[in-house]
Amino acid sequence: MARSRKQVAQINVVPMIDVMLVLLVIFMVTAPFINPAQVELPSVGRTSQTPSQPLEIIIKESGEYVVRDRAQGGAGRQVAAADLADEVAALHRASPEQAVVIAADKNVRYDEVMKTMTLLQREQITRIGLLARPAP
Repeated sequence: MARSRKQVAQINVVPMIDVMLVLLVIFMVTAPFINPAQVELPSVGRTSQTPSQPLEIIIKESGEYVVRDRAQGGAGRQVAAADLADEVAALHRASPEQAVVIAADKNVRYDEVMKTMTLLQREQITRIGLLARPAP
């Protein structure tokens, strides 16, 4: 009497339960050591001070520099390249939170813009940006 063996079509879940219990223990042990990140969200009306207008350095195609303080609404004054660092540093010392933006003519070499940024960074000015006007 030969018996034919029939294949069992069931999943053995005992090893899977063992793995899940080990993972549960690992997560339970490591959970107290994880510090959740805290995100400071802005709130409406939190600051009473409006952001100041930036100090603008305009580099013309001819190589001239014009420094304009938007906070004072001036038209700007032409500054020699050698005096640019002193002029901007003096204005920045008066209001250290004021950002400085560089607006260059589209035909100015990018090297001139980088030299100006390096010059500003040497004067310990950290809030530097590039001013771009969108095409019409």
